[in-house]
Amino acid sequence: MEKRAKFHGSMPALVTPFKDGKIDEPAYRALIDWQINSGSHGLVPVGTTGESPTLTHEEHRRAVDICIDEARGRVPVIAGAGSNNTAEAIELARHAERSGADAVLVVTPYYNKPTQEGLYQHFRAVNDAIGIPILIYNIPPRSVVDMSVDTMKRLSELANIVGVKDATGDVGRVSRQRHAMGPQFIQLSGEDMTALAAMAAGGHGCISVTANIAPAPCAEQMEATFKGDWDHALKLQDRLAPLHAAIFAEPGVNGVKYALSLLGRARAETRLPLVPISEATEALIRRAMVHAGLLNA
Repeated sequence: MEKRAKFHGSMPALVTPFKDGKIDEPAYRALIDWQINSGSHGLVPVGTTGESPTLTHEEHRRAVDICIDEARGRVPVIAGAGSNNTAEAIELARHAERSGADAVLVVTPYYNKPTQEGLYQHFRAVNDAIGIPILIYNIPPRSVVDMSVDTMKRLSELANIVGVKDATGDVGRVSRQRHAMGPQFIQLSGEDMTALAAMAAGGHGCISVTANIAPAPCAEQMEATFKGDWDHALKLQDRLAPLHAAIFAEPGVNGVKYALSLLGRARAETRLPLVPISEATEALIRRAMVHAGLLNA
């Protein structure tokens, strides 16, 4: 890739550290700084991994503000601004723009199951309300609705829709979307395990959960793909694949927060209805972190 997309490479879907039920601002700032110093190419606060479903609106806005302030322009910040309420998504997107975010990540509306036309009108309304880039977040397993390639193509013709975080797990989708929208439409993998395959098909990067705990190797893998060094990228995949699997052995972000607690970077604290992982999953994550070279045996 001779010319990189504006948003590219390894970008952690940041966790939101908690302490005694509140946002742990010192831990959050330290995590952001560590990510940047480790080579991450961007930051994505308050997505699903940031526990946006259980943050208050005030906490959501505060988490975005902290991230932008701590990043200090060193890397792009793509702020989560999704909702199944279009008016709420617009309000969150406008706040992100006012705060200085470089872009917003807007998830397909969950639970209400809009039609393809409903999806188009939802994203068009957000597009018309702000003046910064928008990345569509297509994640059918969580939102129970899948944006079609045809709908995405329609949206790509709007001024601010510049790309997609694709968490379908369908690597063939990358090629179909590339054919429909062209190589300039930014395609970011939303699934760590298939990110390397997505890059080989023409992807631009990964919004990664694993990068929370392994920022340097995740960034190194993306850099290897940009240079066409697929042998090295595959070696890193072999090193990271057990970790990709282990942190999702149980649903939610408890796995990645437990891993961060082992590194001393955040507490393993989440909010209900998420509950702590089992001892068996803890052991699985520990083994995967040792395999990845993040912990000593």
